[in-house]
Amino acid sequence: MKQFFKFIFASMFGVFFAILLLILVFVGIASVAVDGGKEVSVKTNSVLHIKLDYPILDRSPADPFQNFDFQKLSPDKSIGLNEILKNINNAKADDKIKGLYLDLTSVAAGYATLKEIRNALVSFGEDSSKFIVAYSEIMSQKAYFLASVADEIYLNPQGYMQLMGIGTSIPFFKGMLDKLDVEAQIIRHGKFKSAVEPFILEKMSDASKEQTEKFIFSIWDNIVADIASSRGKTVDELNLIADSLLADNAEEALKLNLVDKLYFKDEVMTILKEKLNLEEDKKINFVSLAKYGKGKPQPKEKGKGLIRDRIAVIYAQGGIVMGEGEADEIGSEKISKAIRKARKDDKVKAIVLRVNSGGGSALASDIILREMELAKEIKPVIASMGDVAASGGYYISCMADTIVASNVTITGSIGVLGVLMNAQDFLKNKLGITFDGVKSNPHSDLGDPTRPLSAFEKKAIQKEIVRIYDVFISHVAAGRGLTEAQVDSIGQGRVWSGADALELGLVDVIGGLDKAIEIAAELAGLEDYKIRELPVRKDPVEQLISQLTGEAETRLIQYKLGDNYKYYKQLEMLAKMQGIQAIVPYDLNLN
Repeated sequence: MKQFFKFIFASMFGVFFAILLLILVFVGIASVAVDGGKEVSVKTNSVLHIKLDYPILDRSPADPFQNFDFQKLSPDKSIGLNEILKNINNAKADDKIKGLYLDLTSVAAGYATLKEIRNALVSFGEDSSKFIVAYSEIMSQKAYFLASVADEIYLNPQGYMQLMGIGTSIPFFKGMLDKLDVEAQIIRHGKFKSAVEPFILEKMSDASKEQTEKFIFSIWDNIVADIASSRGKTVDELNLIADSLLADNAEEALKLNLVDKLYFKDEVMTILKEKLNLEEDKKINFVSLAKYGKGKPQPKEKGKGLIRDRIAVIYAQGGIVMGEGEADEIGSEKISKAIRKARKDDKVKAIVLRVNSGGGSALASDIILREMELAKEIKPVIASMGDVAASGGYYISCMADTIVASNVTITGSIGVLGVLMNAQDFLKNKLGITFDGVKSNPHSDLGDPTRPLSAFEKKAIQKEIVRIYDVFISHVAAGRGLTEAQVDSIGQGRVWSGADALELGLVDVIGGLDKAIEIAAELAGLEDYKIRELPVRKDPVEQLISQLTGEAETRLIQYKLGDNYKYYKQLEMLAKMQGIQAIVPYDLNLN
């Protein structure tokens, strides 16, 4: 009997603890959700504290689980690129902000995103007399890319730098599939359409390696040129440092004039106090980017007041899928609806489609492109490319009046493919499961993963792949003013850097989101306007309630896997593929 009550009380305690834990999570996230509109007072003689140690989306996340810390059971407030740029720009003319403190020990963003932030920092330094101070304990390459614009760069005396060039590591799953007796049936068109290679090869093909080297060298050349310009060095000097790992410790980084001084953090705080004319025992008024966005008063933004005209900025970030899609996906219905809404709104005089996507469903891409074409007939439409706007991401952009990309954007990949998994041998040999059935027609079970495709079926799918590829290049040709033969010669699934894409005519202007908005205003003949961000998002509390189950599970997996989450996402993406895909090779993350 004692044992019985022991188990009863243990179960009751477990249930009580689980409920309490859930309540704590809910209250923690809800408090941030409802706090979104709370005004923050920015004190005089303040310093804008910039930390970028979280994945930076193009638009500030509304998802309450986006940056939830499951270890602390509390959410970490983060903001998107849109607010980062706005806040840095506002700080230029804000008398309460005396300078910027770049706290760059950890930086988590793509190079095109960092380039836009870097440009905002350069503008801050050129257009104001305020200071920019950067400090790091471990100066990663991405951190140094940003820090190089600072007036003063400080590195911890026991820290080190990572200036070594960029690269990408690609996982290949063929060996695993072979062990499982699973066959990846691949149908593709394009010499360079290498998105499927991880499932059929054990290493990169020559064509894939050729294109990857081309765009990686192009991106690195642009990055190192920016750093060289800011630090008064030559590109050759920086490449020598990277090739020989000469800046592998703080002392060497100082000797090479990559940093200005070696200081501990408390010493950096003393320097900031001197710049602010503060006594040693006084505290510095730091204000984070997230809090500064809620501060009042701020410098008057473009379009504040009785302004009727709008420029719609439509954010399309993530994989392209049919339907509404998840919060981190480009759903054909969700984005089409947003473009249509902007097209029909008389107050909206121009549209900017901000694209950050490696592609996805070819059909979903075409549905979105149709709305882009309809909008273009009525008002100016600009495409702004982020870190990646390739394959389907390029598909939905190609009809824009003007395409704006960073010189380090990954774009192109004009090609299509199909993937069908055959798990017949896996089910039979590993699990002892076989299948049999009846069908009315020879191909009623086309796409069934329990059997391989026939030669006839492969031929039929290949024919459709070629047809869709021809449609793709015809859209690009029409939108870019090129012949289909010209597009085919630079297509075939090949990936390009933004800089190379400019020379090839795939993009028109090098720049970021601000540049795209500037061009939209010019084409629409606007001087005063407001920005309208789309798609319309759910109320944070409503979104919290709707996502307490599935989304929380996703965020927990992401927290547990850490950097390895990207491999999980690749496999998940494969499982979700439906129909023919216009998708970029692999998951192109550059160090």
